[in-house]
Amino acid sequence: MSHERLQSSEKALIVFFRLTMGWTFLYAGIHHFGDDKFVIGFLSHVKTFHDVYAPLTSPAIAPVLTFLVEYGHLLIGLSLISGLLVRVSTPFAIMLLLMYWTAHMDFPYIENVNNYLIDYHIVYCGVLVYLFVKRAGHVLGLDGLVERWHVAEHYPALRPLVG
Repeated sequence: MSHERLQSSEKALIVFFRLTMGWTFLYAGIHHFGDDKFVIGFLSHVKTFHDVYAPLTSPAIAPVLTFLVEYGHLLIGLSLISGLLVRVSTPFAIMLLLMYWTAHMDFPYIENVNNYLIDYHIVYCGVLVYLFVKRAGHVLGLDGLVERWHVAEHYPALRPLVG
């Protein structure tokens, strides 16, 4: 369905979800920026997938992972808020959320006994899939503008990035 054919209520919902998810990632990036112990502290509580995440806390990997997480949050947040490269940022956001979901899993609970298999990370993933499918960057976002530039016309390989 073309974004021009969306009803105004659906457009408002798409913009709301895009901005709120964008703020969630942007704030997470700002909040933990410069905290070089955040990743190690977060991954030190892993239970169910300890063997998967424990190697990421090594002194050789932790600084790189911290850099990627900090800037990943910032770039995902900026992408969603501006509506630019939303179809690029949402898969990375989903992967990051799934990592967080599994990192604090004490199967079958997530973080505590109030969350049985499903918690807000999975709900956020669902919202991001919705934004991806609805081409959310085209609804009051920069993806729609960039797609119409001559650059996207002359270089068709760039179209999926803003498509």
